[in-house]
Amino acid sequence: MAALEAGVHDYIRYYNHERIKLGLQGLSPVEYRLRNTA
Repeated sequence: MAALEAGVHDYIRYYNHERIKLGLQGLSPVEYRLRNTA
């Protein structure tokens, strides 16, 4: 069960912090949010 939890955590981190989204001007969701709220 711990391995599943770690895998889900890793995927969520990837999805929000590392994944490049062309619709967000080539930024990750976190980078886009930080750039547009600063």
